[in-house]
Amino acid sequence: MIGVLIIANAVFRSCICSVSNLRNVSTYTHPLCFRTTETLLGEPLKKKKKLDPAIVRVREERKRRKLEKRIRVLEKHSGYMKPIFEINTLPELIEKENRSCHLTVPLSEEEIKRRYLLEREWSKYKQNQWSKNLHVIKSMTVSQEIALKELKAVSKQLYKKAVAFDNLCLPYNAVGPAHTPPINNYDSPDGEYTETTIKYPGE
Repeated sequence: MIGVLIIANAVFRSCICSVSNLRNVSTYTHPLCFRTTETLLGEPLKKKKKLDPAIVRVREERKRRKLEKRIRVLEKHSGYMKPIFEINTLPELIEKENRSCHLTVPLSEEEIKRRYLLEREWSKYKQNQWSKNLHVIKSMTVSQEIALKELKAVSKQLYKKAVAFDNLCLPYNAVGPAHTPPINNYDSPDGEYTETTIKYPGE
């Protein structure tokens, strides 16, 4: 027990010394002392290699030529866009003057007003039609809920049959085997892969 206390005392004194000293370095000389120092991340600088000015000049010239070549390729294909194969537009329809629509006779003020009033009348008609359909559907839904409540109060069995899903609403008939039997001695192909990616200039 005394030996343990001596070791603990030595460790405690070493910790105090390590905190009080500069750079966290302990000067306590006990063999059981834990000494730590700060991590220094410095390293000597690497010496720069002296290159021949001619080699440096050749490298810079090579980089400049590559950049100039890249710029020339981009300028050459600046007006060329990647085609969208889903949208096949005829070349004669791309021009703006061929796509513009010119009316032979401009509309008069009376015709413009007549069309405006016709659009308003049509929108009112469709709004009234939508309101009527909505009212009919709502009244049918309310009547159905009332009838189901009355039926449930009379007989729960009839109510369950009434709310049950009717398979006759979606008739479906399928004739044939439920599982296709495997083919004997069938050699399954591994498949083939054909590269069809289009490469455009400038990529």
